[in-house]
Amino acid sequence: MTTRRGLLVVGAGGFAREVVQVARAINRVQPTFELLGHLDDDPATHGRDVDGLKVLGPVELAQSVSDALVVVATGRPGDYGSRWRISTRLQLPPERWATLIHPAASIAESVTVAEGSMLLAGVVATGGSTVGRHVAVMPHCLITHDVVLEDFATLAGGALLGGGVRVHRGAYVGSGARVREQLEIGAWSLVGMGSLVTRSVPAGEVWYGAPARHQGAAASVEAAI
Repeated sequence: MTTRRGLLVVGAGGFAREVVQVARAINRVQPTFELLGHLDDDPATHGRDVDGLKVLGPVELAQSVSDALVVVATGRPGDYGSRWRISTRLQLPPERWATLIHPAASIAESVTVAEGSMLLAGVVATGGSTVGRHVAVMPHCLITHDVVLEDFATLAGGALLGGGVRVHRGAYVGSGARVREQLEIGAWSLVGMGSLVTRSVPAGEVWYGAPARHQGAAASVEAAI
């Protein structure tokens, strides 16, 4: 008999709703999680029903429910440092963080995925790649061989990374972006949607276009670090 672990989902926005559906899809294959509810710092959300799951209260409630797993399902282009800030606030031990991989993702046996990360439906990760802690990989991303996604990185839907690409800590790669093999996406940088990246992106910069070019400083960096 499989024992379900309680799961608290930090956030109550669009990404959090998607992550709840990942947990439900996992449960359909094998009962794994008991969905306890959302946590959100916005008092206006408390008590609200979000797709059949209640917002229980603020983020710090995760500390008092000591037997529950937690996943931080936040992050958007305007504030992609939120998972770092929230996990730092909570200071939970590694075994408290849930890792969720949708059953419809194709993850090679030689790919490692660390705690707190979320891989949604249609993600393909091929041989030898590494996914760090609290990484968000949206639907239909392609992670080819020997890619490294460092902690708190985000790949938006349909992003494609060539072999050997390294996405450094906290960087955000926008939906539909294409990154040439062996390049680096610097820490806390942002690559805009639909970009064609043919050169490495320095830390803390915004790049977009085809080919992608430097467009300024990433506004999220100061808040994130």
